Amino acid sequence: MSTLPDPDRKAIVLVVDDEPEILVALTDLLEESYHVLAASSGEAGLALLEQQPDVAVIISDQRMPNMTGDAFLARARALSSAGAILLTGYADISAVEAALNQGKISFFAYKPWDDETLLSMVAQAAGRYELEKDLACEQRLLRGLLDNLPFGLGFKDEKGRFIRLNEQMAAQFGRSVAECIGQPEEALIDAERQESLNDAQPVLNAGGRDQQVLKLTNPAGQARWHDLTRVKLGDRTQAEAQSAPGVDGMADYSILIDRDVTDLLNLEQRLRQAQKMQAIGTLAGGVAHDFNNLLTAIMGSLELVMDLEPPKEPGVSRLFHNALEAARRGGALTQKLLDFSRPRHLACHQVDVRQVLQDLQGFMMRGQVPNDIQAALGADSLEAATRISGVQFDIPPETLPFVWTDAVQLELAIFNLCVNAQDAQPDGGAISVSVRTETRLLGRSPTAAAGGAWVVLQVMDRGVGMTEEMQARIFDPFFTTKDIGRGTGLGLSMIYGFINHCGGEVRVESVPGGGTSIELWLPAMAADVSPTPATVTPLSIVPDRPALPDVQPGRKILVVDDEAGVRAVTAGFLRRAGYDVLEASSGAEALNMVQAEQNISLVVMDVMMPGMNGDEAARRIQVLRPDLRVLFVTGYTDLGLLPAGVTVLHKPYTRDALLGDVRAMLAA
Repeated sequence: MSTLPDPDRKAIVLVVDDEPEILVALTDLLEESYHVLAASSGEAGLALLEQQPDVAVIISDQRMPNMTGDAFLARARALSSAGAILLTGYADISAVEAALNQGKISFFAYKPWDDETLLSMVAQAAGRYELEKDLACEQRLLRGLLDNLPFGLGFKDEKGRFIRLNEQMAAQFGRSVAECIGQPEEALIDAERQESLNDAQPVLNAGGRDQQVLKLTNPAGQARWHDLTRVKLGDRTQAEAQSAPGVDGMADYSILIDRDVTDLLNLEQRLRQAQKMQAIGTLAGGVAHDFNNLLTAIMGSLELVMDLEPPKEPGVSRLFHNALEAARRGGALTQKLLDFSRPRHLACHQVDVRQVLQDLQGFMMRGQVPNDIQAALGADSLEAATRISGVQFDIPPETLPFVWTDAVQLELAIFNLCVNAQDAQPDGGAISVSVRTETRLLGRSPTAAAGGAWVVLQVMDRGVGMTEEMQARIFDPFFTTKDIGRGTGLGLSMIYGFINHCGGEVRVESVPGGGTSIELWLPAMAADVSPTPATVTPLSIVPDRPALPDVQPGRKILVVDDEAGVRAVTAGFLRRAGYDVLEASSGAEALNMVQAEQNISLVVMDVMMPGMNGDEAARRIQVLRPDLRVLFVTGYTDLGLLPAGVTVLHKPYTRDALLGDVRAMLAA
């Protein structure tokens, strides 16, 4: 049925009379303005109505054999909402009055009729039919809109009683629509909503609109954020309504809109968290570069001092080793700080999460820690393994979709979350690890399957929980809820960075005294997708090298670094090993030396330097000396900025690490 007006379409009029000449006369009168259907009996008229339900007006004679006009129109009302006009040639007014009182007819006329009067009746009846049809269409459209809105909507009369509301609004009250109709809001709400209503009423009366965003508990006991908007229909204030009552019959009607904005606020929070992490990561990168230079100078100087004049007293030797160990731990700490914003050691591939959990379950039940996790956690992993053997795993029997991630980092993330959960339960308690699939859209990933499928890992405890303020900071580097000396505050930061680089999300729900749930959302892979890592360039692991040749005297190496302390240490390591060393403090100076010294065998080049960085300097050196190889050293850089296949040594490095790479490159 078209909802647009058609000016060329004529309204349909059905004429029913047992006298043929009356049918002809009525048809001649009406056919210029209407499309006329004619029937000689009530039964024929009903048959036409079944075939053509869009009849606008029915004109029927009263006295017909087998079925009188009022009886016919009563039966026609079940088939059509057309306007009805009853014609009668007798003074039998009682049947006409009965038909009028029962709403079966709109008008009646005596035979013989007045043409102008009858045409006016038909026009009014047709207009009313079209108006009622349009109104019914609008009602269906509005009802469809009301029932399918993604939020609760209700209309209240002047006494505050609901006259219309959708199922979403009724669900907020824990009732059906039928139970809410005719009830004031006060009779349907709990104390939380009542306080909101009390606060809104004076604002609504004064300005006609009130909006609040507050946390409410739904009938299922879940705390959700709601945007409650109340609007008073009409634009009159309370004073105007009292001075001129009845001017607008709906001025005291109102609308209640209830939007659950929990997911929207969560998305905004995650966006703010991502922006904060990006800002901190950028800051950490600059700090780490300088910090790693300092650690390289400290560690290298200590090693050189040990080589030049080893301390003879045990106490002095112990202090030297303590200083070296502290510098190494500083380097490890710097790496942890960087890994939350730009993990550099990811080896992403298709991972079966179910298999990962089964392996972890086996290790934890035996109180053991996998070698790769031991390497990441160090000595702390052995102590942690003794405390988490009671973790309960809920692994579904069905096959789960693959995810594109680093299996070792995923194991480490779950292990760390279990350790944190154990620390949150000083008096003991159950810790559960579960996995499930979800189709809820939290973001987009080039490796995600169609339909937005996600694999969700959950670690849950019943410990002390966290406040909202603590939850807002748990991913910040160095923030920890543990006692001093029991954590660096980098575990969750690293997990956040790792999951974020895999295209996933980290979700946290916690209640003080009610435990904590942390979920790792990873996009499931489509069966026909073979992705390649786009955001992380994993470092290749150098296999055990074969025995390298001894240092050949006279091999000349150019060391390029803008930090004098680092340059002195690197040059010192190489000279002590027997190499001839040239030093340059910038990329431009290095180019001049390569042009002047044709017998340079290798360049050890810092990446981050002012003016001309290491990458640009290396490219220009390749133009001058295509055979000259470059060993890059860096305290912090995105490996994607460097050419493929280059060798990179990360600061702070030891003498053995430097000499190992140098000898390998010279022997190649």
